[in-house]
Amino acid sequence: MWMGQPIPMEHLEKKMFIVFIYGELCSFYQFVVKKPKSVKFELSGETDGIFELLPTEGKLQTRSSLDWEKKKEHRLQIKTVNSDGQTEEGPFNILIIVEDINDQRPVFNQSEYVGQVREKYRPDNVRWNDDDVLYVLSQRDKYLRLPFTISENGDIYVVEQLDREERSEYIFYAVAKSRNGLFMAWPLTIVVNVLDINDNSPVCPANITAFEVQENENIGSTIGEFRATDNDQEGTYNSQLKYRLVEQTPTIPSKDMFLLNEYTGDLQLIKGGLNIKEVNQYLLKVEVSDNGKPALKTVCQVMVNVIDINDNIPIFERSDYGNLTIPEDTALNRVVIEIQATDSDQPLTGSSFIIYQIMEGDPHKMFSIDTDKLTNRGYVKILKTLDYESIREHRLVIQATNPEPLITGINYNDSSVTKVTIFVTNVDERPYFTQTLYQAQCNEDVAIGTKIGTVEAIDPEGDKIRFALQEDKWNWLRINETSGEIFTNNVIDREKEGYYPVQIIASEMNNPHMSSLVLFHLYLKDVNDNPPRLADRHFKAGSFCYPLTKPGSLVIEATDDDLQHLRPFGFKLPDDENTLKDWEIKRINGTHATLSMKHTRFEMRSYNVPVIINDQGEPPLEATVKVPVLFCSCSSNNKCDTLAVQDSGFPSIGMALGILFGTLAVIGIIIAAVFISINQKKKKQIKADEADARSPVEITPL
Repeated sequence: MWMGQPIPMEHLEKKMFIVFIYGELCSFYQFVVKKPKSVKFELSGETDGIFELLPTEGKLQTRSSLDWEKKKEHRLQIKTVNSDGQTEEGPFNILIIVEDINDQRPVFNQSEYVGQVREKYRPDNVRWNDDDVLYVLSQRDKYLRLPFTISENGDIYVVEQLDREERSEYIFYAVAKSRNGLFMAWPLTIVVNVLDINDNSPVCPANITAFEVQENENIGSTIGEFRATDNDQEGTYNSQLKYRLVEQTPTIPSKDMFLLNEYTGDLQLIKGGLNIKEVNQYLLKVEVSDNGKPALKTVCQVMVNVIDINDNIPIFERSDYGNLTIPEDTALNRVVIEIQATDSDQPLTGSSFIIYQIMEGDPHKMFSIDTDKLTNRGYVKILKTLDYESIREHRLVIQATNPEPLITGINYNDSSVTKVTIFVTNVDERPYFTQTLYQAQCNEDVAIGTKIGTVEAIDPEGDKIRFALQEDKWNWLRINETSGEIFTNNVIDREKEGYYPVQIIASEMNNPHMSSLVLFHLYLKDVNDNPPRLADRHFKAGSFCYPLTKPGSLVIEATDDDLQHLRPFGFKLPDDENTLKDWEIKRINGTHATLSMKHTRFEMRSYNVPVIINDQGEPPLEATVKVPVLFCSCSSNNKCDTLAVQDSGFPSIGMALGILFGTLAVIGIIIAAVFISINQKKKKQIKADEADARSPVEITPL
């Protein structure tokens, strides 16, 4: 491609000659000798095997493409020599400056970045290998706010105070976009772990934690387990707790009646002498501290109630509650029966409170029993879904016990045991699918009738099941109604739907109203079935002022409706003599090429230049596109003032409007002439009728 007019050598004498060259274009410059003895040009300097100077013609050209990313400047010297090899002109300095074009897609240095950050600190930075991109952060999860921002250099900053207790990890994406908003690479996953600082004090389990101790409790017995919590990161010094008993009130009969384990928080009785008549309640103050730096502390209140000895067992009011029948679809947590036992020990203490336990008949833990703390009434509830097909009868054996141990010599007996038998009745249940979601993947060119998946459903009663499709938008699929096998039913096109969700219904054959629904997701893999074409913005003609003063050029862009795999397009001209003598084409990058004129001898009209574009896919597809080029007369500001005659054979918009208005005018003239003619005939007829009238009475004025 010619980059300018021939340059006389004397123009290089006063200063350095500076040339700007695009990195992907092969360029030529021609120098003209001044002195007649100069017979040959010579080139030296940073040629790097890229530049050469034709010795007799003086043409400076590139032998291969330049790369701005590797070298941005080349310093050359040019001179002429005579027939004896002596210098005649020069040497003159030439500075070649390579201008960047966006020919590199950005590539992340890592596939995933993981950063750690404290409040108000920068977690990490992301680097790209391309300076022609903009950086944007995109959410993966729907946070109420994303407390990060990214700079032009790819550095990610915290813009709001973070709270690890609120969220310990943030996962989002860094996206590279071109200056015109196009995505330049796959999004990069950013993982930010929020490091913990000791900003949470230990928390007491309650305002007052209550324990009970019998007045005859053995020394060394554990009264209770005191457990505080810390909201700092688990497993770190910031959440590691220590306990210390700092005060006991009252100090009767001794000030050190209790021992608190420093690390576990277990509270033990270490001295005897408890007497419910003298002291029925002790108040303890417990200091809880973490191991953070600095350590944070909290003081908690613990109440120890001295209770009467447990010398009475719970006794059921009935030893057998008989039989109970319930349907298998009874709701969870539904109370199916109430039971009652009583205890004569001190009310509202651990010696009299009753715990109901199912000792036999419930191996799968289908039931639970809650106790009313005031009345000790027990409520038998359904904990798991009942299934008639699995277990039709539950014979429960229930025992009533106390949380406090019985005194020596007293034991639980049959009075603390009752029975209840629960029968489960059958209910017609809906079929259910073995999976909550079915997925499959296939190529978009898969043959019609190909099996792509199978769904499975089960009817609890063993009834036969019929399968059907629903929401099959394009009728692409069909399902075998008895086996659940799914087949392609039509030609599939990924460009129409890349992700294709449908619904599958499983219903009982004898009772279609008993049905279930599941989703089936089909993901289509792209195949190269769309030939390349010109980008939409190139459908308008490139225009040049006529007559040409020098050969011109224009840049074209190719695109493809298939899923892009970053393959470069290939560009070439057809093997046509007329085209090859007028035009040449050179690829700029993977999507663009330069279409250049070889001369200036074009007529003032439009040309459709054929260009062959190959997508280099698998299999490769190519298409011949027409690049419109228009030569027109121009005004003083180098803009077309009259369009050249189109060679397409179709009238222009102006011509079409002119024809339309002309046709309407002719039709209007014809209609007017017809109306005038009719009017004149009516007037003549009226006059004739008046002349023939026998009397004035017969004359009717119009």
